[in-house]
Amino acid sequence: MLRRRLLLVKQRTAQLLSLQSAISRYTGCRLASLRVKQLTPETIRSYFPDPSAQFSALQSHQLLHQFDKQIDAIETFVLSQCDATAYGVITSTPGIGKILGMTILLETGPIKRFDKVGHYSSYARCVPSTKVSNGKIKGRGNTKNGNRYLAMAFVEAAHYACIWDATIKKYYQRKCKKVPIMVAKKTIANKLTRACYHMLKTNSPFELKLSFG
Repeated sequence: MLRRRLLLVKQRTAQLLSLQSAISRYTGCRLASLRVKQLTPETIRSYFPDPSAQFSALQSHQLLHQFDKQIDAIETFVLSQCDATAYGVITSTPGIGKILGMTILLETGPIKRFDKVGHYSSYARCVPSTKVSNGKIKGRGNTKNGNRYLAMAFVEAAHYACIWDATIKKYYQRKCKKVPIMVAKKTIANKLTRACYHMLKTNSPFELKLSFG
C-alpha cells in the first residue's frame, strides 16, 4: 500500500507541476508550490480567460485534490495496520516521522528473519558491495541486492536527522570534511539502520549515545 502511495505522490506532483507551469505560461507569474495547492476553482478561472486553458487547468486542480484524498486514505489505513509498539519505537529515531516510520516497519517485516545486524544493513543497501582482498579491490557485488524502498527510507531519514538533531549534524559535518557528501550521508543512514535493528529486536526507543557517542 505504501508503494502504491509513492506512485500516487509522483502523479500528484506531476499535476502540481503541470498547473504551476500553465499559470506561469499564461500570466508570467511563478507561483510557489504551496500557493498552487491553496488555489480555488474561482482563482484558477481568473488566471485563464481562454475556455480551453481554463478547463485544462481545472482538470489538473481536481486531480490534484483527488490524489490528496487517496493518499490520506492510504496513510490512515496503513497506520491502522501497523503494530503500535513497533511503530512507536521506530518513530523515536531522529529523522523518522509518520511515513518513513511506516515504510521502514513494513518493508523490514519480521525483524527475526535477520540473524545479524549486518544482514539487515546489507538488506537496506547501507553497506558497500566491494570485494577486498589484502587491501585491494578485487571486484564488486550486485549493488541492486536488498530492498530499494528501505534504502531510500533510511537515506531520507539520515537527511532529516542531519537537519534536526544537533549531535548528528555535527557528526555529519565532520564526516563531510573527510569523505564526499553522499558517503557521509550513507554513513548516517547505516548508523540509523543498525540502531533500528537493535530497537526492533529489544522494543526499546532510540538512544543517541549508543549510535553517535
